[in-house]
Amino acid sequence: MKICMMTNTYLPHVGGVARSVSTFVEEYTRLGHQVLVVAPGFDGKPLPKRQESLVVRVAAIQNFNGSDFSVRLPLAAALSERLDSFNADIFHAHHPFLLGDTALRLAASRNVPVVFTHHTRYEDYTHYVPFDSPALKQAAINLSTEFANLCDGVIAPSASIARLIKSRGVFTPIKVVPTGIDIEAFARGDGARARERLGIPTRTFVVGHVGRLAPEKNLPYLAEAVALFLKHSPGSRFLVVGSGPAEGDLLQTLRQHGVERRAILAGQQTGQTLHDTYRAMDVFAFASFTETQGLVVAEAMSAGLPVVALRATGVREVVRNDFNGFLLPSAATPETFAERLAQLRNDSRLRRRFARAAVATAQNFSSRHCADEALDFYERVRRATRRERLIADRSPWGTLLRRLGIEWELIARTARSVAEAVATAS
Repeated sequence: MKICMMTNTYLPHVGGVARSVSTFVEEYTRLGHQVLVVAPGFDGKPLPKRQESLVVRVAAIQNFNGSDFSVRLPLAAALSERLDSFNADIFHAHHPFLLGDTALRLAASRNVPVVFTHHTRYEDYTHYVPFDSPALKQAAINLSTEFANLCDGVIAPSASIARLIKSRGVFTPIKVVPTGIDIEAFARGDGARARERLGIPTRTFVVGHVGRLAPEKNLPYLAEAVALFLKHSPGSRFLVVGSGPAEGDLLQTLRQHGVERRAILAGQQTGQTLHDTYRAMDVFAFASFTETQGLVVAEAMSAGLPVVALRATGVREVVRNDFNGFLLPSAATPETFAERLAQLRNDSRLRRRFARAAVATAQNFSSRHCADEALDFYERVRRATRRERLIADRSPWGTLLRRLGIEWELIARTARSVAEAVATAS
């Protein structure tokens, strides 16, 4: 199958969507499928030639509104000879705007189906846009819902997100397919090597966290909880992997409690270095409410880590309370969170029991299994739309009418979403 992935974020950008897309790309190519990725250019270390050879880069604004995202310039993804010659069997959009809209146009002009992965709750990210407001959050919900209904199939990374988008009015066929992970690679990580590199003594208890250091990740809460734990556990450390605009706020909270010297900010990591660093941790702490799957939580479990997390979409389908970690109520206080970290610090038998269960849980997120599930959905979508596409092919006006229909729906979608958001906020 020839699969064209359209995404607003991709490697070398480090983030959940970029990692998700790259994981599926690797599995699809390993299984013998042809893949082309259309994505903005990003500053950073260039990809290896083999990986970059699969990517068509489009012009973009770097570090949009102070974030580490690139935003595609209008009309930057004009049809190229490479897209024409690739002749995709299916387009897979990973965002409901910018290159997502482009995916709909390209698919309509080629009379092939479009699948959309609803990676996140977009209303949780409107703070990256000027004039953030309740109306803008509602508009983000409406736009993503309308976009999903313009596609031929929707992938939800967790059952809770599938239920959420159905409740919001998505009627397009939905399949739950988590982002897969290379569970063997995380299990083989060398924690001792990472501790030596980071200057962490062998017997030191380490609370770890991996993710973008961004406002939507509930980092003030996490920093407060870990700081309270560190104050009562003098020999422990807090190992943070990631970077982002909220790094200063995280450090400020730790500084207020006098424990900032016991925090190790390791920056962004990928590949073997990341695998090793996970294994250098003793427990994984996570407090985000904006996850659709909790990808880093599954990665932590594949590395054999018990997890302490707050109950939230995505996360609650990975963490089972008192089985592979502690899943706390969303309203739990930082003090309660710190107490659970201390419980794991003080009870090695409990830690080992949770670790065994975590490894077993991670088997459900094998990248091969998830890729097979997504490919099966592609085929289902292609079969379901085959008759409609054949009719369009046989009509001299079919493809043109389909393209015009998409253009009209994109305009109408925007108008409806904004109007409904304004009416809701009034």
